[in-house]
Order: sequence, then structure tokens, then C-alpha cells
Amino acid sequence: MTVEVRVPQLPESVADATLVTWHKQIGDPVTRDENLADLETDKVVLEVPAPVAGVVKTLDKSAGTTVTSGELLAVIDEQADSGKAAKVSPKAETKKAADEKKPVEAKRQESLRAAVPPARKDEHGGKLSPAARRMVEENRLSADQIAGSGRDGRISKSDVAHHLEGGEKRLAAAGERVDQRVPMSRLRARIAQRLVEAQATQALLTTFNEIDMQALMALRSRYKEPFEKRHGVRLGFMSFFAKACVEALRRFPVVNASVEGGDIVYHEYYDIGVAVSTDRGLIVPVLRDVDRMDFAAIEKAVTGFAERARSGSITIEELTGGTFSITNGGVFGSLMSTPIVNAPQSAILGMHKIQDRPIAVGGQMAIRPMMYVALTYDHRIIDGREAVQFLVAVKEALEDPARLLLQI
Repeated sequence: MTVEVRVPQLPESVADATLVTWHKQIGDPVTRDENLADLETDKVVLEVPAPVAGVVKTLDKSAGTTVTSGELLAVIDEQADSGKAAKVSPKAETKKAADEKKPVEAKRQESLRAAVPPARKDEHGGKLSPAARRMVEENRLSADQIAGSGRDGRISKSDVAHHLEGGEKRLAAAGERVDQRVPMSRLRARIAQRLVEAQATQALLTTFNEIDMQALMALRSRYKEPFEKRHGVRLGFMSFFAKACVEALRRFPVVNASVEGGDIVYHEYYDIGVAVSTDRGLIVPVLRDVDRMDFAAIEKAVTGFAERARSGSITIEELTGGTFSITNGGVFGSLMSTPIVNAPQSAILGMHKIQDRPIAVGGQMAIRPMMYVALTYDHRIIDGREAVQFLVAVKEALEDPARLLLQI
């Protein structure tokens, strides 16, 4: 009996997807729920699991093809003997004939690649990004032979591309100027589109302030060990900032609103997006009902988002919606920046690097750990007074963390 494998139902906000890679070939045995292929959408990479165990009989779409919900991807013969090759499709026969005509040197190169077993993420301590892992597997390379340019030797897609081209780019002294043209991923293209739309449709303005982080850092230092022992997660700064933003949003609800046509929609809930940087681009998973979450729940959710986003397993539902966003450029060393609003939201808070600076405290000079914060907002509905007061409310809550517990 044969079973068809079709593109899963895509969310309403996603029109189509790109078939990035096949993990199985015709004649390969598969087990139920084993990942057959990766589909890349505008937001996430989706896996296509095998509905039954058997042998791959046909592959009806090639890598790089754009597909929509319900389209036929493959056929699995669940009664076939996994030790025998399945019937070869006409496409495969055509490919075989073409392979026979290849020059001897080309065949020799392919045999050399085939001699190297495909690398797996777990074999290399997670040093391969999802995109790099796909390229390594598709080209049957060994990740140990590829020089990684990322943190702790992490290998990116461009590192694999350079390796396939014959190693590092040649030195300029050789008299050659080299350009590399790489098509945008669907996620990068979507990010670009949304940023341009936000700039074109919203009246964006940014206001700045600075926060004395001494009290918050002292509180965190005092309780981080018992907090981690009790809750199993580290106590970071994001939970404090998320809670401070909720209290400020309560006082200035227009910052939590959005524009729909000629209407202002006031959201009476607090779904805060937290920007996460990945090898594929910046994504913003959403914390739902932050006002009902405690600090441990926020930290666990943020940690989970980051892990799933970087492994490519985050869901579209987790990236949908949001009434306000927070982004932290400080983790990369940014001292000050102007973040762009994640439309249709109307505001975003930018956190930055904590840096010791001299400030006046009670008429005396003191060195304090300071952080610049920025609020970019849609001036169509948020006035400067409200934006400034919102940022002051966040500052006051974080400089006196007891306010967060007392909600004052």
C-alpha cells in the first residue's frame, strides 16, 4: 500500500513555503514520524514527518521548489522491503542517464564526496547552524574540515559556501576582487519587507533615557543562586524589563495600542514580543499575558524561545501577534540605537549595554552601572509626552525594583 506525503496545512498568514532540502532519497527506508524534508516559510522552518513507516517510492518535488498547502511531495510504500531499492521514478531514470554521461573527473569528485559520511548536529556539539547543517548534509561534507567564523567556532551557511568554493577567499594581493552573490532567504526577505513597510506607513520617532542599574544588579546578584535552585532557570534582566513595561503600559495604554484603518485599537492584554537573533535573521516570539506571569515563568519562556529559535523548531503561532516588543542590542555591545517598530504594534523598547559611567548622585560624583534605553513609537497615535512619561515609568520601576512587586 502506498501513502502520499503532502505539504501540511500552512497558517493563514503564510501563503506558501520553499522546499529547502530532502533528508531521504528514493529507495531509503523511513520510520513513522521521521523527518523527510524541511520547508522554509517567511517565519519558521517546518519539518515534514513521515505518516507511515516504509520505503520512499517517489519524490515529486525538488529542493528549491515553492509549494503550497496540500501539494504532493512524496509517496511512501509501507509494504516494501526496506532492504531493497524501490522502483525508480522516470525522473530518477533520466538523472541516471545524465550521470552516465558525466566526465570521469566529475564522477571521481562525486565519489570522493560520497566517501565522507553526512555530518549530524549532535556529532559536533551543536556547532552547526540549521542552514549550515542542511548544506553539510546535502553535500555530504565533514563539519570537522570546515572552519567556523562564529562564536566558539560555530559554522554558518557562508562558511560552508566558502569551503565548497575551495576554502577561504583569496587574498587581495593576488590581484583579484571577489564578490559573492547569495539570494536572500525567505525570512530575510520578509524582514526587509516588514521594515520598509514600517518606515513607510508609520510616523516613527525615538526618545531616550538612561537607567541606573545598581539597585537591580544588586537584587539580581543577591537572589540569582536561590532563584536558579528553586526554579531551574537563571534570573536575567528580561523578566524585570518585561514587568516594568507592563506597569508602564497600564499607565499609558495608547503605547499598547495599534492602528487599524481609521481606528485606534486598545489592547486590554499584554502580549510582549522578545526579539531573538538567529543565523537566519531576527525573529520576535511573543510572551502571552505577561501581566499574569511571574518572573520564573518569563525567564523560562524567554530561554525556551531562544533555544527553539536557533534550532529552527519554533512555531509560527509563537511568532504571531504581540502588542508591544522589547529588543536587547546590549548583548552585542550596542551602547545606543533606534529600534524599528514591529508593525502593527505602535512601540518598541530598546535595551543596551550596561556601562560604568560617572553620574551625579545627591550632589556627589559617583560611578554607576548605566544603561541607555530607547523607545521608538508611532507618533500618529502616541504623543511625545506619553512616550517620554512611559519611558520614565520604566526607568523608575527598574531603579527601585520594589515598585514592581508593589505595582506602584
